[in-house]
Amino acid sequence: MLGGMLVMTRFVVDTADEAFVGRAHAALAALAACPGYLRGRLGRAFDDPAHWSIVTEWESVGSYRRALSNFDVKVHATPLLAQALDEPSAFEVLAECEPGGGLTVAASDRA
Repeated sequence: MLGGMLVMTRFVVDTADEAFVGRAHAALAALAACPGYLRGRLGRAFDDPAHWSIVTEWESVGSYRRALSNFDVKVHATPLLAQALDEPSAFEVLAECEPGGGLTVAASDRA
């Protein structure tokens, strides 16, 4: 799917915070229940186990913004997202290349 939106949220987590993974799983589940959600992943850096990321893909910026208003997202995801690094996290998809396929490029939807 070309177009849409990627949300990459990064965290630096105290390695003693064993509850982070459970909170991240709950946040992903709440987001996944929202219309327009395509997929999401939780990852940890190989080189530094304190660094984590949650990457989600959405049909559109509107579907992502509506998801943030969902009650379960407010309960399970918003508190976790508030702990994220303060940096840009929402990106429009402008190009993609499937395995064995050609590159597909899209124009920006930004005004």
